[in-house]
Amino acid sequence: MSTREFEPGNFRFIPAVFQYSGGVAALPGFEIRRVMFRSPVPLLQGFRAAEEAIKAAGRPLTSFCACELRSPEPFTETGFRTFNESYVSVLTRWGLSDGSTNPVARSNVCPEIDPPSEVSMYAFCYTVKVEDAAPTFVVAGSGEAPEGHANYRDHIVRRGDTSEDGLREKARFVLGEMERRMGALGHAWSETTAVQLYTIHNVLPVLFEEIVKRGAASHGLSWHYNRPPVVDLDYEMDCRGILHEIVC
Repeated sequence: MSTREFEPGNFRFIPAVFQYSGGVAALPGFEIRRVMFRSPVPLLQGFRAAEEAIKAAGRPLTSFCACELRSPEPFTETGFRTFNESYVSVLTRWGLSDGSTNPVARSNVCPEIDPPSEVSMYAFCYTVKVEDAAPTFVVAGSGEAPEGHANYRDHIVRRGDTSEDGLREKARFVLGEMERRMGALGHAWSETTAVQLYTIHNVLPVLFEEIVKRGAASHGLSWHYNRPPVVDLDYEMDCRGILHEIVC
């Protein structure tokens, strides 16, 4: 797993699929900043807010490097692709995506309680110029299926199995993917400032052995009672190492 530089945005990224990258890290002399909404806002409104914040900071729209979305319910495979094509069209207009390579990292999950009525933006990140900037990074969300295949369903780890053993294997796969992505960006669990878990299933029996002992909860673990974005996925995580975060 390797990275590419996206010079217009002053960050590196892990090439992945057309809808998102595997993660991003600021280039030297820049850092990633995160803005979280108190409540998720409709996606286009979120993009407008991101555009305003980025321009107010004197940065180009190509500095938009990551976002976290909330969807009403898990998508079918076809529905997910249709949504992603619409989502990527905005990034294309902003000069971020060429339709096949997309440098922007993303998580997209579905709240089980009080879900939004439409796909909404929960948070976004962009790069800013900072003298002697410390390293900052965002690892995109991953569920328990490898990406890049024609579908998720045929490749889901222990599909339909939410027993303790099933969740343990799902967790091991996802944590391994987090580590591969962090490694490609040159980082590790010890450098994270936040680790987020998304599932509606009981992971407490595997929490200590698979997450805490692995070093993935050094600053605690944020468990969001959400489903991954595609039907049949049960477990997702993302993580980041960011020094400046804003709530608006």
